Amino acid sequence: MKLFALSTLSLALPLLLAGPGQAENPAHVQQLLETNLCYACDLSGADLSQAHLIGADLRLANLEGANLTETNLEGADLTGANLEGAVLNNAFLTNAILENANLDEADLSQADIFHAVVTGASFEGTDLTQAQIVGTPISVGGD
Repeated sequence: MKLFALSTLSLALPLLLAGPGQAENPAHVQQLLETNLCYACDLSGADLSQAHLIGADLRLANLEGANLTETNLEGADLTGANLEGAVLNNAFLTNAILENANLDEADLSQADIFHAVVTGASFEGTDLTQAQIVGTPISVGGD
């Protein structure tokens, strides 16, 4: 029995230590980049840095852990999207719709967030360091 447990552990250990892989659906990434339409897509962990996603339909998309560094999301509809742990530093979010979106633990440092709709959005543990927030009801620090 000990030999079985030891051999099972030795086979499973490399898988446990391998770390998270990219989980995004490559077809969804291609669809988004070609059409700007990706309703309820799986883009978790995707590298979309510096993408031009102006007016993109990302409603209910899973962008958990995605890299959106320096991405232009002007006017994008992210209603109900999961952006937990996503990196949006230096992203451009003017007129973006983030209604009921999950931005918990997201990195929005140095992002430009102008006149975005954030009704019902969650920002627990979100990094807003040096973010420029204008006409958007997001509280930054303070008591």
